[in-house]
Amino acid sequence: MLSKNDVIDVEIVDLTHQGQGLAKVDGLVFFVDNALPGEKIRMRILKIKKKIGYGKVEEYLELSPNRVQDLDANYLRTGIADLGHLTYDKQLEFKSQQVANNLSKIAGINDIEVLPTLGMDQPYAYRNKAQVPVRRVKGQLETGFFRKNSHDLVPIEDFYIQDKEIDRLVVFVRDLLRRFDLKPYDEKEQTGLIRNLVVRRGHYSGETMLVIVTSRPKIFRIEQIIEKITQTFPQVVSTIQNINEKNTNVVFGADFRTLYGKATITDSILGNHYKISAQSFYQVNTVMAEKLYQTAIDFSHLTKEDVVIDAYSGIGTIGLSLAKQVKQVYGVEVVEKAVQDAKENAQANGISNAEYVCAPAEKTMADWVKAGIKPTVIIVDPPRKGLTESFIRASVDTAPAKITYISCNPATMARDIKLYQELGYKLEKVQPVDLFPQTHHIECVALLKRKAE
Repeated sequence: MLSKNDVIDVEIVDLTHQGQGLAKVDGLVFFVDNALPGEKIRMRILKIKKKIGYGKVEEYLELSPNRVQDLDANYLRTGIADLGHLTYDKQLEFKSQQVANNLSKIAGINDIEVLPTLGMDQPYAYRNKAQVPVRRVKGQLETGFFRKNSHDLVPIEDFYIQDKEIDRLVVFVRDLLRRFDLKPYDEKEQTGLIRNLVVRRGHYSGETMLVIVTSRPKIFRIEQIIEKITQTFPQVVSTIQNINEKNTNVVFGADFRTLYGKATITDSILGNHYKISAQSFYQVNTVMAEKLYQTAIDFSHLTKEDVVIDAYSGIGTIGLSLAKQVKQVYGVEVVEKAVQDAKENAQANGISNAEYVCAPAEKTMADWVKAGIKPTVIIVDPPRKGLTESFIRASVDTAPAKITYISCNPATMARDIKLYQELGYKLEKVQPVDLFPQTHHIECVALLKRKAE
């Protein structure tokens, strides 16, 4: 009978969708961090439930040939790069396999080939956005990342998957905060001032925004701090304070104040320019976002006669990327600020055939049906929870020839495709795209076509 703290030898037989190693012993399935298929390990049992358990590696008895040996363990401990210990070619294979598994198990689809995942030439230093907590560690203000499933800060200077200029700026600001003796936030005591640093950097423009998240309004000698930042980093064209007085894990409070420069930065995707605010949803990997959107455009086979609905349209990046190829784009999004940004982005890029409304997508879809709008293509890019059943039914009621589904969660995508297939659409092809190298996250484009009556 196995129990907690036992040490046993096991072989890792698979990876979970979150990149943990999987071992099977005495009818139990164990999840083990930093363990790869084919590896034999000495495992300490941390916890046992009815059918599953959790273990940790005490010793590697046999290593996988697909292991990256020199990865800093902090990237695994914090989850920054929870697949970083697996060679990149195998990460891409893992992601295609995950998509295929979800389609098979959830939607019962086994006859559609999942294409090989599109990867990056340089799969690191790609993130154009950082959210970095500021805390006290061993008596000193530190920036870094929380250890997985905890609020213990691990001090980190090189974040591996972030733009190197962002990393440089974070370390520089950390040192300034220490010099000016500004107090880091303490969650337990709810004391201290500086909670988080959020940095966004335009991949093509280089324009950089620094957001300092504080627990109260006043920042001691902030003018001097900003002067030193902009002298060393002239590309910082926007410095914003966000005030978050609540005891919460949510990074931003409601109050944003521009302390220096502009309230937005600008960057481009597929030749269009976009204004990005502190809260804007903007894909964190610009190079691969372009590949993702181009894949969606290519799958949709657009013509000048097409009327496209862009559901969950955000600041307009997808719809505006294809607007010049089609007759009309209708975008719908629930975040008011994003809709405002989308309208301004359309105007700034000289696009007059794109309309945006702020409302729940399923309600708007039903309104558009009543108004006689007949889309030929619907492009959806929902959040992780996927589409609602009412949205799927409303979108089918508009009878588009094609539905192009952009997904950040293969499980909810498979669930939604199953319903679309029941309602008269057929899955034609699926292309995973690696927007998040070194992590278990998967983006995907799927094309559904209406079956002939």
